Amino acid sequence: MMVSHILKYVWWMKNGLILFCTPFLLLPLPLVIGTKEAACAYVVVLMAVYWCTEVLPLAVTALLPAVLFPVFRIMESKDVCMQYLKDTNMLFLGGLMVAVAVEQWNLHKRIALRVLLIVGVRPALLMLGFMGVTAFLSMWISNTATTAMMVPIVQAVLEQLSNTAEQEQTSTPEIDEKNTEKQTDMQVALNGHSFSMESDTEEHSQDAEERLKMCKGLTLCVCYAASIGGTATLTGTGPNLVLMGQMNQLFPDNPDIINFASWFGFAFPNMIIMLTLAWLWLQFVFLGVNFRKTWGCGTVKTEKEIAAYNVIKEEHRSLGPMNFGELSVLALFVLLVVLWFTRDPGFVDGWATHFFNAEKEFVTDGTVAVFVAALLFVFPSKPPHLCYWRTQTCDRVHQQESGPTPTLLTWKVTQQKMPWSIILLLGGGFALAKGSEVSGLSKWLGDQMSPLHSIPPWAIAVVVCLMIATFTECTSNVATATLFLPILASMVCALLIFTVTCMLLVHHCSRRKVHRTQSIKWKKKLCRYLWKCLTNIFGRNIVLCNRVFQFMFSLHNFFLFFSKP
Repeated sequence: MMVSHILKYVWWMKNGLILFCTPFLLLPLPLVIGTKEAACAYVVVLMAVYWCTEVLPLAVTALLPAVLFPVFRIMESKDVCMQYLKDTNMLFLGGLMVAVAVEQWNLHKRIALRVLLIVGVRPALLMLGFMGVTAFLSMWISNTATTAMMVPIVQAVLEQLSNTAEQEQTSTPEIDEKNTEKQTDMQVALNGHSFSMESDTEEHSQDAEERLKMCKGLTLCVCYAASIGGTATLTGTGPNLVLMGQMNQLFPDNPDIINFASWFGFAFPNMIIMLTLAWLWLQFVFLGVNFRKTWGCGTVKTEKEIAAYNVIKEEHRSLGPMNFGELSVLALFVLLVVLWFTRDPGFVDGWATHFFNAEKEFVTDGTVAVFVAALLFVFPSKPPHLCYWRTQTCDRVHQQESGPTPTLLTWKVTQQKMPWSIILLLGGGFALAKGSEVSGLSKWLGDQMSPLHSIPPWAIAVVVCLMIATFTECTSNVATATLFLPILASMVCALLIFTVTCMLLVHHCSRRKVHRTQSIKWKKKLCRYLWKCLTNIFGRNIVLCNRVFQFMFSLHNFFLFFSKP
């Protein structure tokens, strides 16, 4: 009994113990060895422990290099602080501001509902519609915002389907009760009364089980689609930008290998394949292989499907017609995407090459993102006064009394919705990579891995995938990519393996953790809408599904290992 109390107390105090004991346990590294490499390793290991256990907020842990690198004389303070706001951070900042504007004006919800109305409410097509919309929105706005917006829509559709089914079940006994007296003698004579009741009960229980499976499938498809969709664009999720920033940090002379257009060309087909596989898998597990029922081939719409369609239609109608603000945000969003794609497409010279980047890389994707984000604070949310041909005097007086028209995005809204912690997390990763380079830790790690020359590249890829996929179950995606990308870059330089390919492996594996409900915070939003019985599927179906996805993501890069010198 005493031991259990002690263990409970230790578990209750675990965060404090890890927070204060870890720095002292690691002190032999800088004190006994005493080299810059050992001091930098002390900082790296300490941050890894803090990131894994989250005893400090991730952003606060990312600030530790600004304190520890100057203390250990690895880098000067001014040099460390310069790493926290680079071009990659500005790209992320501008992209997030545009995403905040899209959320603020409910443009993402309008797009989602419109697509669902076009796709329809057949079970298979409904799941495809939810997954396609979620993946598309997750390409441009955060996974958290996408899931938080889509799950209530899924919930409303499922509730309508459930209510319609319950109404059908309650109406059936009333009809049976009226006909019972007329058919009693015949049913007793044929002993068929009990049989008919048992058949109805089995049919109702089977329908309830099918509805429950459909609820599970439609709810989880949003979760999977948000995770998969974020990989398609450079600004879709944090690890993508970590990879870009680390490439530019560790290999500054690279010819702009990773930009928005090149990343989209690589990742978008991959995302389509993964989304299709996820849809087929979830359909097989939760909807079955009855194509006539799930696809509605040769069947008429049921009352449940009509009711679900009406729910989506009513949600879309409640948004009203598109106003000036929504159209303006949509236009700026399209402008941003077009400028990103045409800046440096790769197969032809882009507009930036002709006008700005003939000698050096002056204009980057970050420049475009900040430019469009700044326009959000300039353009008004209502039509300007000059756009009206006829304006009454009272309208002018009312406009003067109400004050100036607010812009499409205000700084107050930006402060509330902007995830500033990720920007600090990216900066901490860049500072960590720079400190490893300056201290010589990266070179030392590369020298230690030189005996791995005899191991074939595919075996190294398998080990890397397993290691990163396991580690990312304990900490965030961004923290995992931040920690391992500099280490793996040192390894591939020592082993003369194609660098971009190996770093892509680390990036993809750091993204593949969709089966743990507690992994990232948008999964916690999803948990509020899951039933208790949902937990039994994570151990069987979802883990298998996740491993298949992870293998398919990595398989593409295995081929790159053998196709590149």
